[in-house]
Amino acid sequence: MHQDSTNEGTPNEKKTTKNRSEVLYNIEQKLKLLPDLPGCYLMRNANDTIIYVGKAKNLRNRVRSYFRGAHDAKTTKLVSEIDHFETIITNSDKEALILEINLIQEYKPIYNIRLKDSTMYPYLKITKEEDPQLIITNEVKKDGGTYFGPFPNVYAATSTQQLLHRAYPLRRCAKNEKRACFYYHLGQCIGPCDHKVEQAEYDAQIENIKKFFAGNVDSIKNDLRSKMDTAAEKLDFEQAADYRDQISYIEKTIERQVIMSQDYDNMDVFGYTLDRGWLSIQTFMLRQGSILKRKAAIFPSYNNPEEEVTTYIARFYKEESQLMPKAVLVPSDVDNHLLNEYLEVPVSTPLRGKKRSLLELCEKNSRIALDEKFRLIEMSERKTLGAIDELSDALNIPQANYIESFDHSNIQGSNAVSGMVVYRDGKPEKKNYRKFKIKTVEGANEFASTQEVIRRRYTRLLREEKQLPDLILMDGGKIQIRAARDVLENELGITIPVAGMVKDDKHKTAALMDGYSEEIIPLEPTSQVFHFLQRVQDEVHRYAISYHRNVRSKSQFGSILDSIEGVGPKTRTKLLKHFKNLQRMKEADIEEYRHIGVPQPTAERIIETLNDEEKLQSK
Repeated sequence: MHQDSTNEGTPNEKKTTKNRSEVLYNIEQKLKLLPDLPGCYLMRNANDTIIYVGKAKNLRNRVRSYFRGAHDAKTTKLVSEIDHFETIITNSDKEALILEINLIQEYKPIYNIRLKDSTMYPYLKITKEEDPQLIITNEVKKDGGTYFGPFPNVYAATSTQQLLHRAYPLRRCAKNEKRACFYYHLGQCIGPCDHKVEQAEYDAQIENIKKFFAGNVDSIKNDLRSKMDTAAEKLDFEQAADYRDQISYIEKTIERQVIMSQDYDNMDVFGYTLDRGWLSIQTFMLRQGSILKRKAAIFPSYNNPEEEVTTYIARFYKEESQLMPKAVLVPSDVDNHLLNEYLEVPVSTPLRGKKRSLLELCEKNSRIALDEKFRLIEMSERKTLGAIDELSDALNIPQANYIESFDHSNIQGSNAVSGMVVYRDGKPEKKNYRKFKIKTVEGANEFASTQEVIRRRYTRLLREEKQLPDLILMDGGKIQIRAARDVLENELGITIPVAGMVKDDKHKTAALMDGYSEEIIPLEPTSQVFHFLQRVQDEVHRYAISYHRNVRSKSQFGSILDSIEGVGPKTRTKLLKHFKNLQRMKEADIEEYRHIGVPQPTAERIIETLNDEEKLQSK
């Protein structure tokens, strides 16, 4: 937020001259022109920013639904920000889905869900090049490579990679090797560093790797057993133990997965729950017969939930570059046909058996995740709303939903400033914080400083006919409370409850002072209101101190530069804007000064003066 140092700041937002009734009238006229066709709609705010993108089989019915009837709070907030909309007609629902995904990717509307919120799992990849390699990667790209996975962790991917390097080696050396590499001598590189490797030899190794991942592990186990026996006969027990460990890894990991995958082949399962305007989607990724990865997404629902889930699944594979499974399981009300057409893999809803159980398990997890979110919201509300209820009860005032809190900061009266923080419904509202540079008070005068700040703040609110707070909290005792009341009652003729946050010897809030009776109200250290007031006190103190440091730094900056020949007001402003602080100026070279238009002799004097100042301070 931009803040003028000499006045209360006002958020610098783009204004619109249209009122809401005019907006709704224009929307209503445009709704009459909507076609009964598939396509996408783009909702824009008053600044012409796209805030939501959706698709519909019937644009007329879908878009009109936003402006008809009652909605939950989430959708109501979205609709309240819509200034105008536009539509794009498509030939089919599939085209609408593709267009919707592309528009969301391009514009990233604030009301559409963000998908990229988790780290990708590792894959093994056979690269598409003249001498292919088997590498570990976290990204699946359409680059012609062959991917296997994902694996549950890097260790599992690395273990499998090392096993395949020994059994079916591809290139491990760099392309610029001039002689046989170390891995070639170990039998773990196919040898392009030593000789020309024919494509047929690569193809045979790649086919063996594919068979391995398809579950055909007998040949590699037999080969390893033969090598283990040979090593044991040669009394090379260390090598024999290595082969034994590889066989054990195959039996414990690979074969177990192959057995399980007879029931659960590589597939992804999606389940969802809609409640109180929130949509919870769970994704199970099954690979090699086990649930490798579970992804949860919870976001507000502004559209038909079945269509939102359909779009989510399509975006899941496009935006996260997921390796396509062999099949996808979805709830019955999701558009199977459309997803099948778009993803080009079988999409179905099982009605019985183990796959049905998996789908129900996924849906159950989505319900549990949503219930957990609601419980956390309720806990947060108890922590905030409960605390302000306790605060209003303690002060015997109607409510304390909107609070403004003030604190002063100065050093022996110099560079005196004040900071104001705002709490609404128990949560900080940082966009409405304000900074004040004390203008009418000389020296450290807490009473007069408080009067000036209260006078400036609430004279402005009254003049602009803005909402007054339910409570003013002063980060101090009787002096600040009496100063605030004097201005509010005797100068402005308004009554706003005032209270003081009384601190202990560690400068932490310990009690509350009623601003009218001036009685101390003790607070239980375990109560929610006690912790709430501590948060407010810490925040307003931090905000005031930060502003004071900034003002003091600029003051010091100016006082030192004013004594240097050749540095006038324009040059000082230029230096402050570019370097920000004296330390940066001292460390800069002459060329950097010349780059911003400061002559070399002046730059030399600045650097010399700053170095002399540092020497004086160090003595």
